[in-house]
Amino acid sequence: MNTISRDEINGFIQNFKGKKIVVLGDLMLDRYFWGKVTRVSPEAPVPVVDIKSESYHLGGAANVASNLKSLGLETYLCGLVGDDEYGHKFVDLANQIGVDVEGVYIDPDRPTTVKTRVFGNNQQIVRLDTESIKTVSTKAERHILDKLHEIKDIDCIVFSDYNKGCLSEIVIREIITQAKNNNIPILVDPKFNNFFEYSNVTLVKPNKKEAEVALNMRLDSVEEVNKAGKTLLKKLNVDNVLLTLGQDGMVLFENNGNITRIPTKARTVADVSGAGDTAIASFAAVYISGADVKQAAVVANIASGIVCEKPGIVSIEIDELLKGFE
Repeated sequence: MNTISRDEINGFIQNFKGKKIVVLGDLMLDRYFWGKVTRVSPEAPVPVVDIKSESYHLGGAANVASNLKSLGLETYLCGLVGDDEYGHKFVDLANQIGVDVEGVYIDPDRPTTVKTRVFGNNQQIVRLDTESIKTVSTKAERHILDKLHEIKDIDCIVFSDYNKGCLSEIVIREIITQAKNNNIPILVDPKFNNFFEYSNVTLVKPNKKEAEVALNMRLDSVEEVNKAGKTLLKKLNVDNVLLTLGQDGMVLFENNGNITRIPTKARTVADVSGAGDTAIASFAAVYISGADVKQAAVVANIASGIVCEKPGIVSIEIDELLKGFE
């Protein structure tokens, strides 16, 4: 495994300032109810949660943007939300943290995707989803593409696909073509529907389940994981594949034949929600700030592990990232 000293990671962090990243994908609003559980309901065998507080966080592709902004990068967000209470709440939250939302289309014909999580005693009890997964409208496609064309001097583009309909084939293909023509690195966190549309990019970061579904094979052994990584490199014609394996860490496959295994650090896991968003965001931040792909993968692994120690969706902070290299 490639190692990074504290001085090296600090050097990358110093280079974050002024870097400009565009995040495109499915936007969500994460809503949380926090409370205590002291008894079981007499109506059904379920816990009764005494709600103490309610909070909101940018979710989905917007969580990638939130992580990037937390690290100090100039961040632009493209996607769509509904013309409803939660869509307006989403825009307000993004504005509060300084994420540019000019590329966010307000769609009157669909609801904002909202994930409502109920926590009791810091443990998730249930999640309630409100969403539409229909394909983005032509008008929304044009808004996203037009706004992207207006952004100058982009250092990196990140696709964050959650299969909610925002990333159509037209959007994916046009943006990849534009980025390639301008030598802009493209990083992808894929999902199932558009998996093989993300060809000719800098890096694709599927998790184990996504790779298994895409290739119709199990990944239960080192040999199977290696075969999957090599197959994805070839089928997608990408520079790198970063395959995330949960508690088994990550494996980086480079198109020069190098394979790097990155084990996880032993941690107390509170909540894995949002860890993939933190991984792709932290990879992007250090990669465009001077790190090579192996170093960026190590940073992504450490950063995602850090946020797993906290309940709920949280963004990685610079001081936390630095402590991860002590």
